[in-house]
Amino acid sequence: MTRPFDLVCMGRAAVDLYGEQVGGRLEDMLSFTKYLGGSPANTAVGVARLGLRPAMLTRVGDEHNGRFVRQALAAEGVDVSQVRTDPKRLTALVFLGIQDKETFPLVFYRDNCADMAIDEADVDAAPIASATALLLSGTHLSQPQSDAACRRAAQRAKEAGTRVVLDIDYRPVLWGLTSPGMGEQRFVPSHQVSAHLQTLIPACDLVVGTEEEIHIAGGSSDTLAALRRLRELTRGTLVVKRGPMGCVVFDGPIPDRLDDGLRGPGFPVDVYNVLGAGDAFMAGFLRGWLKDEPLERCCAYANACGALVVSRHGCAPAMASWEELQHFLAVGSHTRRLREDLALEHLHRTTTRTRHWGELGILAFDHRVQFDELAERHGADAQRIEDFKRLVAEAARRVAQADTGPARGLEAGMILDSRFGSDILPTLTARGWWVARPVELPGSRPLRFEPELPLMQELRSWPGEHVVKCLVSYHPDDPQPLRAQQLLYLDELQCASVATFHEFLIEVIPPREQPADDSTLARALQQIYEAGIRPDWWKLPPAGSAEAWERIAEVVRSHDPHCRGVLLLGLEASEDELRNGFEAAAPHPVCRGFAVGRSIFAEAAAGWFAGRLSDAAAIDDIAQRYARLMRLWREARAGHTTSLA
Repeated sequence: MTRPFDLVCMGRAAVDLYGEQVGGRLEDMLSFTKYLGGSPANTAVGVARLGLRPAMLTRVGDEHNGRFVRQALAAEGVDVSQVRTDPKRLTALVFLGIQDKETFPLVFYRDNCADMAIDEADVDAAPIASATALLLSGTHLSQPQSDAACRRAAQRAKEAGTRVVLDIDYRPVLWGLTSPGMGEQRFVPSHQVSAHLQTLIPACDLVVGTEEEIHIAGGSSDTLAALRRLRELTRGTLVVKRGPMGCVVFDGPIPDRLDDGLRGPGFPVDVYNVLGAGDAFMAGFLRGWLKDEPLERCCAYANACGALVVSRHGCAPAMASWEELQHFLAVGSHTRRLREDLALEHLHRTTTRTRHWGELGILAFDHRVQFDELAERHGADAQRIEDFKRLVAEAARRVAQADTGPARGLEAGMILDSRFGSDILPTLTARGWWVARPVELPGSRPLRFEPELPLMQELRSWPGEHVVKCLVSYHPDDPQPLRAQQLLYLDELQCASVATFHEFLIEVIPPREQPADDSTLARALQQIYEAGIRPDWWKLPPAGSAEAWERIAEVVRSHDPHCRGVLLLGLEASEDELRNGFEAAAPHPVCRGFAVGRSIFAEAAAGWFAGRLSDAAAIDDIAQRYARLMRLWREARAGHTTSLA
């Protein structure tokens, strides 16, 4: 029988704060990157990325971190209907670091935290019965209240025919067996812990752990003896994780030698960070096991997922996608240092995006030089420019809130600069709109960046949802030294954007004084791709013909099938000219909408700066023009929806 969910993950859901400096002690870290964390939460993300349907059963705090955990899970496709909000406790935190290939310090901040407060009343029978399997974490057996909740969940699972999976997940510090500062210590023998775990083992259909975790669960430092004790307690499948050696699986009697079990060989990769590898292993194994695939295949998925995650920074964000996993199993990598495999990392980044966009109608008002000139002409200062951009933002909000949305087939967006819009951008952020900011120095050729700070440092100060937009005046027939210099800057743009978790858009406008034909834009994109630069978005002038669009589409398809697509720019064209451009682009799926500015606000700007137009009239004029362009795009696209699908 098909059930709505493949897996319910029960237990830890926290915030991981990962030290950004690699090679030092945790006490020497200067900055941290925030990720979703907690072993069951990591596994939930892992199985979701591999195409399964997981749900999370846990608690989070009624605060910013709790909302982050809930939102991060939901964005990954994890059902959060059983994530309770605890009104009294805070969401757990973990500080983690990478000191060297053997040392990964971490400190748990889990004293009276929200997820450990889960109790029997939180365990509803229906959600568990709606899943193929229930995943329990050994950590949650360490406290009476959460232990009782886990046992109630296991009981509900057995009653519903839901399989029970135990990730032994042994953290001695969380059992009170070490001092609080020894979070990285992985093994402390304890007869009490062994006896306690063994009372749950009979309910389990799958038990997974490292050799040390098998020791604690089986109550013996001899792996075979521990496995035999577990086999006495359950007929379930037993999996021993062995790091770079892969894994060994026992689906029947325990043999005389460990290697006589079903062996899943590991992958020879350079270890960068072991934290999270076990959760990735579990996700990969479950991807096969829950689909009743052969155990050999389950092991291959598990070991490959683990290999990919040990090569990266972070746990949940490092989890592999299904497409990425298939690519790695089929092709492998040219290097053991997988994080340096640019093709693999690009595939990981583009197939694990958590924001999904439909057709976009974007109001671009990031212009700087044009507003400088307009203000100078009317004797206005920079404050007047910011005041006008506030009016444009208000018009954009009005249209975004009233005229667009997935149900109408078009989503709203804005492009706004930091120079005149630094106080406006926060009002556009976290509203569900597509938001981008420019980094190019206006008019620069060769390309230069505007921020006073180095680009990487500048982007670290931006909200993660902001798209990095860069306009480059580029012609494929430019002299080679000029092209090389521009490509160097675009490569820097890509490196900084990827490192700071921002999507980026490249706007390509060939100089007007140079000849252009139907191949010009396609050849420009081809050269940029051949330099190893693969933006999430392109912003291009309307192509002159169907043939030109086909050439652009083919270049994008052949170099990056995961590219978000092309947005049309306006260049102050009239509505009739834009209509013609929209109609030419509409048959081509590579075009995802428009990003137009001066065609929408130029007339209102001229009237407002001259004193002929009030604030309200300027807002009305801009909003009406923006809304009309939305309708023009929908009308142009309407006749091609079947072919686009």
